[in-house]
Amino acid sequence: MRIFRHARAVGDDRGAVVAIGNFDGVHLGHQRVIGEAGAAARAAARRFAVLTFEPHPRSVFLPAAPPFRLTPFRSKARRVAELGVEMLVALRFDLGFARKSPDDFIREVLLDGLGVCEVVIGYDFVFGNRRSGTAAVLAERGAALGFGVRTVVPVASPAGPVYSSTRIREHLVGGRVREAAALLGRAWEIEGHVQQGDRLGHKLGFPTANLGLADYLRPASGVYAVRAGLGEGEGVRWLGGAANLGWRPTVGGRDLRLEVHLFDFDGDIYGRHLRVAFIEHLRPEQRFPGLDALKAQIAEDCRRARKVLAASAAQAG
Repeated sequence: MRIFRHARAVGDDRGAVVAIGNFDGVHLGHQRVIGEAGAAARAAARRFAVLTFEPHPRSVFLPAAPPFRLTPFRSKARRVAELGVEMLVALRFDLGFARKSPDDFIREVLLDGLGVCEVVIGYDFVFGNRRSGTAAVLAERGAALGFGVRTVVPVASPAGPVYSSTRIREHLVGGRVREAAALLGRAWEIEGHVQQGDRLGHKLGFPTANLGLADYLRPASGVYAVRAGLGEGEGVRWLGGAANLGWRPTVGGRDLRLEVHLFDFDGDIYGRHLRVAFIEHLRPEQRFPGLDALKAQIAEDCRRARKVLAASAAQAG
């Protein structure tokens, strides 16, 4: 998949069928929208593209708001590529871009830049100054200007709720990672490069890989059963583990950290890329009377995490 930062940069690949949206999370509802674009592109023998916006508009309009991203750009791009998308156009979103009228967006981005054949959007897609562009507006303009517009109706999960990034965030903040995974179509992940910690885990016999949270949503603090994907060349090696996300009150921690203990692994991974998939929330973070009590609890957490991961693998198999 090729990535473009400007609409005009697509050059000779103008004329694609384009799915448009923020697609934070690339959940099952987003996948339906992107999949519709892929089917239309194949039927018309056109390029298959996604148009998205970075940073997320919410971070531009509410810069002081707490972090909320489900999939920062690197993660989102990988998920989009896995859906067979040929081109990802990620336009810079700022206050100037936000002030574009719907007609300017259509003319400058969709027509002059991408030369779209057809666009596919979710039912709740809005665009342009003060969110004045709607699906109906886009369909009307498309009919007049010669490009197709396909609107995907709300997609509900088998359990009933409509797939929604907001609902996924609510589940994660509540520690309901399995419910979040059901809407995402996979376990939710945090990824990044392993950072140097204070090596307390080594002293306790449970070394950890430490990740910063950057602009990821902050899920419920506490201990999780996780699967950790360690980048190795072009591939990923997946390992079971237990992770603590929190402030480490027992040792007077002052910063929020994700610390991951990898099962049956002994190696130096500082600086390497790690993906951490959250499988189950085991318990809230708590303060212990001393390091011996903390060490005993970590051992119990690891035992429970292994049990959860074995059961999860059996169900998947």
